Amino acid sequence: MITRRHLAGLAASSLAAPALAQAPWSPTRSIRVLVGFTAGGGTDVTTRIVAGKMQTLLGQPIVVENRPGGAGNIASEATVTAAPDGHTLMMGTIASLVMNPLISRLSFDMMTDLTPIGRSVDVTNFLVVPADRPWRDLPALIAAARAQPEAVAYGSSGVGSAGHLAGALLEQRCGIRTVHVPYRGGGQLITDILSGKVDYAVATAATTLQHVEAGRLRALGVPTPARSALAPDVPTIAEAAGLPGYEVANWYALMGPRAMPEPIVTRLNDALVEALRDPEVAAGLSRHGLEPAPSSAADLGRFMREETARWGPVLREAGASAN
Repeated sequence: MITRRHLAGLAASSLAAPALAQAPWSPTRSIRVLVGFTAGGGTDVTTRIVAGKMQTLLGQPIVVENRPGGAGNIASEATVTAAPDGHTLMMGTIASLVMNPLISRLSFDMMTDLTPIGRSVDVTNFLVVPADRPWRDLPALIAAARAQPEAVAYGSSGVGSAGHLAGALLEQRCGIRTVHVPYRGGGQLITDILSGKVDYAVATAATTLQHVEAGRLRALGVPTPARSALAPDVPTIAEAAGLPGYEVANWYALMGPRAMPEPIVTRLNDALVEALRDPEVAAGLSRHGLEPAPSSAADLGRFMREETARWGPVLREAGASAN
């Protein structure tokens, strides 16, 4: 016979089960965030600033681990093969998340073998040249490249990076031929452009502006629709070179391994968004030309697909290849 007390117990257990299922996830040990580029570059700077706040919100230390190489592919592969328990994440870039699948034969599918968590920042880039180069404006640099094909070399933080895209798009729009020199990250790139080993680069404000202000580099343009508040006297590449519509957006995003459970994604996204909205974090990012751009996990997935569709034709025309 089913008693009233038995029925009450069944009712209580049926109410408790959903509550337990919806309990928020919390990390049980330190979290590592992989960065696919060398220390000192824009991705590294962003990750360390944001991680400082996220670890307070999540209650566990966050360790930033640099895994440079393969234009971010080494870090991506390590993330793909990690357990989807929220303790291994990756700060991806437009290069590692969108461009690499377009130009490389990968052992994994970026769209299905990684879990989007949320966008972190939009990145301000500057086209810079060493201060000892004769070019005072972008038309002078373009004229030199046109006069001597493949005599001008530009550096980037890797094949498929925003700096590579900016150089390839400049070649296509201006009908010039230059030499692309890819590096393993923004830190190494800036070291070489300061020493004059490459003629120009489109690189992050985090790595360039201090040298522009010190007179070691000269900024000739920004690859954005409007001038940057960080250096309002520097024209956009579109206006400086007479190239309407020229634009190369740069951005970073937090990713996790495949099949990460929704409660973990939700908790990490909440912490990321809250960190990016913190005034101290926003101010720290702004000093490096980084603008908080929080998003949902679903919006990041859609954005990645849109970026893939946009840049595929440009890379095919440029004949870009990671090999």
